[in-house]
Amino acid sequence: MPTRTNRRLRTALGTVATLATAGALMAALPASAAHDRGHGHGHGQDSGRYQDVQLLSFNDFHGNLEPPTGSSGQVTEKQADGTTKQVDAGGVEYLATSLRTARKNHPYSVTAAAGDLIGASPLLSGLFHDEPTVEAMNKLDLDVTSVGNHEFDEGATELARMQNGGCHPTDGCYEAGKKFQGADYPYLAANVTDEKTGKPVLKPYYVWKHKGVKVGFIGVTLEGTPNIVSASGVKGLKFHDEIETVNKYAKILDKQGVKSIVALIHEGGLPASSAYNYDCDSAGAGSGVSGPIVDIAKGITPKVDALVTGHTHNAYVCTIPDPSGNPRMVTSASSYGKLYTDTTLTYDRRTKDIVRTAVKSAKSANHVVSRTQDKAADMTALIGKWNKLAAPVANQAVGYISADIAGRGAGTPEEPLGDLIADAQLAHAKSLDPKASLALMNPGGVRSDLVHKASGAEGDGVVTYGEAFTVQPFSNTVNLVDLTGAQVVQALQQQVSGANEASPKILQPSAGLTYTLDMTKTGAARVVTDSIRLNGAAIDPAATYRVAMNSFLAGGGDGFAALGAGKNPLVGADDLKAFNDYLTANSSAANPIAPPKADRITIVK
Repeated sequence: MPTRTNRRLRTALGTVATLATAGALMAALPASAAHDRGHGHGHGQDSGRYQDVQLLSFNDFHGNLEPPTGSSGQVTEKQADGTTKQVDAGGVEYLATSLRTARKNHPYSVTAAAGDLIGASPLLSGLFHDEPTVEAMNKLDLDVTSVGNHEFDEGATELARMQNGGCHPTDGCYEAGKKFQGADYPYLAANVTDEKTGKPVLKPYYVWKHKGVKVGFIGVTLEGTPNIVSASGVKGLKFHDEIETVNKYAKILDKQGVKSIVALIHEGGLPASSAYNYDCDSAGAGSGVSGPIVDIAKGITPKVDALVTGHTHNAYVCTIPDPSGNPRMVTSASSYGKLYTDTTLTYDRRTKDIVRTAVKSAKSANHVVSRTQDKAADMTALIGKWNKLAAPVANQAVGYISADIAGRGAGTPEEPLGDLIADAQLAHAKSLDPKASLALMNPGGVRSDLVHKASGAEGDGVVTYGEAFTVQPFSNTVNLVDLTGAQVVQALQQQVSGANEASPKILQPSAGLTYTLDMTKTGAARVVTDSIRLNGAAIDPAATYRVAMNSFLAGGGDGFAALGAGKNPLVGADDLKAFNDYLTANSSAANPIAPPKADRITIVK
């Protein structure tokens, strides 16, 4: 997703404390990469040749320190009778309790994550460049994480600051007299190198050690990160193939005598069921998951014993055969801290490897981070501290809604909240240029729902600045460009073809743009071109249309090269300002905005 600057904080809060420079970008890893954190969790005796190692993992936290709201804060649970129900989950106060409870009586326990812990975060974390989330992860005793695409939202230098500490170079220190300490867990980026030196920009691997047991972790993000992050976020970086990179470093670890290896991969799959506790292997190993992670898993060397994955925000615990045909565990724990995965790896002290046979991989399951358990007091205090700093901005009312407006959790290609954002961007565009005729919004830029129920003391139906920020956290600008009708059609086709054919990215249209999407067909043919209408009239391929979109799409992000080819650009205001201005202008307590019907795209299945 796009780069997020923090000009919002500077505008809203003013100058903050003293300035300090960020840590320099990390150089290549020294010859020895083994680190002994010196802690296992709990107490116990060694148990002879075989030792169970508990691997706790999660992914795609995205700075959700407070429990996410609406459908974004729920997981689907399959019941014994085959039905499903929605369960409220998530929030770092509960995640901390879950992990600490799980570690009890497990002296050999390691906690790992698979990227996107920060970036696209709610206001409580995003307003402060995600320092609150790093602080929370330190308190969680996170041992290691891979980077995800969102770790690059603010660029490699800012990511290095997340690792090394130091106050923000522009916004300074948020707590008077207190310097940001950085992460005390390593960020791994084995497949991300400096274009000039060819060296990894962060450590490629990490070795966890406890009482003679050693487990190596290799961290990679998806090779396609430059396609889904704004250019400024990945400038000067090169992203390499996930399989080749993991295999390369698995050999290095093996030569160092580290035989037990886990890959942390910020790329994922599409499960056959939305229920976190479905049986992925019911029809055979790996039968219940599809998508990029399947081919990656099948190509990674058998030296790697388990894969912790992410990116797709889905939940699965599957075995997928490695190149030797042996089962290997592949897991993902949804997103936003709603689940964690508990995997038992059996370590053989004689071979120094994880025991894997033709019939056994590892024991693993996803568990709900339930909100019925006790809150972790230290996390409650952390949230309270940062909320106090954020409150003057977060609690401002910007609009009113009559009911929940589904966005990230809509579960449909066209999201009511996506339509509302597109309408807001078109209204802003028309204020700059009356010739503006349509707006398009990328679905990945809609980060949450707008929930009618009050999140604090503001009252039901009130949309606060903090809630709007959670929906639109990237600080893109609203851009206007000239596109031909042919380019508009091509952009709609790029939603479901090329790089987006396997996992379509359906643009959210402003009011007046309608068309049919026939998903029984393949590729660009899915867009029924003669159904495309703008205010009832067919799109003229030769005509010029003034189109509004965020700066990420205007740069060709998410595979929309046609949108990146626009002419006569005009840069408008911050997209969040455009959204808030629209809510303020078009709603009141007496006349709140109703959820759009999401009927602009007709889907044929």
